[in-house]
Amino acid sequence: MGALDTVSLTILLGAALMLAGILSSLIALRFGAPLLLVFLLVGMGAGDMGLGIKFDDVRATYMVGSVALALILFDGGLRTRFATFRSVLAPSLALATGGVLLSAVLTAPFAKFALGLSWTEALLAGAMVASTDAAAVFFLLHAHGLRLRPRVSATLEVESGTNDPFAIFLTLMLVELLLRGEEPWWLPLASLAGKGLGGAAVGFLGGRATVWALNRLGLAQGLHAPFVATSVLIVFSLSEALGASGFLAVYMAGLIVGNRPTRAHNNVVVFFDAATWLAQIVMFVLLGLLVWPDRLLLHLLPALVVAFGLMVFARPAAVFACLSFFRFSLRERMFMSWVGLRGAVGIFLASIPLLVGLPNAQLYFDVGFVVVLISLTAQGWTIPWAAHRLHIALPHHDPPPRRVELDLPGQLAQELVGYSIGHDNPYLRRHLMPSWAKPMLVVRNEQVLSSEEAGAVREGDHLYLLAPPEKAQALDRFFVDMPPPAAPDPRLLGDFFVPATATLGALAEIYGIDIAPPQKETSLHDLFAAQFGHRVHAGDRVPLGSI
Repeated sequence: MGALDTVSLTILLGAALMLAGILSSLIALRFGAPLLLVFLLVGMGAGDMGLGIKFDDVRATYMVGSVALALILFDGGLRTRFATFRSVLAPSLALATGGVLLSAVLTAPFAKFALGLSWTEALLAGAMVASTDAAAVFFLLHAHGLRLRPRVSATLEVESGTNDPFAIFLTLMLVELLLRGEEPWWLPLASLAGKGLGGAAVGFLGGRATVWALNRLGLAQGLHAPFVATSVLIVFSLSEALGASGFLAVYMAGLIVGNRPTRAHNNVVVFFDAATWLAQIVMFVLLGLLVWPDRLLLHLLPALVVAFGLMVFARPAAVFACLSFFRFSLRERMFMSWVGLRGAVGIFLASIPLLVGLPNAQLYFDVGFVVVLISLTAQGWTIPWAAHRLHIALPHHDPPPRRVELDLPGQLAQELVGYSIGHDNPYLRRHLMPSWAKPMLVVRNEQVLSSEEAGAVREGDHLYLLAPPEKAQALDRFFVDMPPPAAPDPRLLGDFFVPATATLGALAEIYGIDIAPPQKETSLHDLFAAQFGHRVHAGDRVPLGSI
């Protein structure tokens, strides 16, 4: 019975730690603290510096961390639209590759002289903390109700989803280099390219296979999301077994699954939202348990030097260098330099030297841990201030309307989307509807009516429309139950472009202004040509109603 009691106590202790991590989120939301920092502190409090739980199983931590990161990266790909990905592909990939490499290289001198390492070891220390943490950044933005300029937000989103695989490549390459000793310079680069191409190929094929299986197999209700999660782990482990990058493979698979019509798509997204939170809590609590406070204090001062070099010098220099050709403003580049929070990946990579038995392995782990703590504390608490100070934060956005989405059996290209019509609903005033959405039925006074029977929609109705699943979110703007806000400060919105062929009638419909009927077919090109002739210069303005 003693063995059974031990199992029960272990389960109880694990569940209690998880519950403490979940409940600690209330404290984080109340005080605006970085939630991942709180999870780390829960693990540290349960470990040697608090309750005294002894945990030093690096192999188990690495395995759990690999599974957690695979789920988190897949979720990042699942939520990234191809349109978003394509629009910021060049700057994001520049940051995810060149930015990570530059951050590692520029952090290395600080690590070498503060820690007394060789250049290769110092570069490894820089590579471990070179990637940003998407979960940390976007949780903080969400917790403070912040919205960023779309181009900045999209670039940070894609960068943080794609830079983890590159940082992992770089770290593993340097670990192998330290284990094997001197070897030709081109071998690590060839290995890096092979892992990247192999991971992308396995992820693409795995994503397509998952989409095919979701749409062809008659799975019971509720099994679609677990099926996808299992597929993620198969893609990850298969890619690693083939010598490719499993982390890049699962991100690529997430991109494919998230941008193809599939059954139970909303259920899968909701499931992974919960799964990634659970994965982060487990991973951070385990990493916190691994910490020995006395050794952490021993390496605290040199680790602070490394953190300072990364946050104040290496990351800003990498951002300014990588984005110098992409027309980001000075304020935008300053903000993106500061928003590079470090998170789970940094500590996870710092545990690899412990796993393989490298010299100075404990030093790497302690330094990586301190850098993440400092980044989450200093940068995490100041992101909202920096966003407002640099005019990167957009005005408060009204919460989206409650949307009901129903899958249609045998139909992947369309789904049924429902909205409640409130008093200030813009659809009541303008009755605008995109061409790809078709009203199907109205629930009025507990009666179900076809759109023809219902006639004009009234306040209190529940309207259901057919729409493509990938465009359901775009419908929200037509049903936000709030009056339109006043025009924001133009500095907040950044630049955006309207094609010269756009007609005044189209602009009038979008902005709700009145245009004389003869002018509705006039293009912007013709309007400016009539005003300025053919001598139009940057900064020329033509008033158009309230625009």
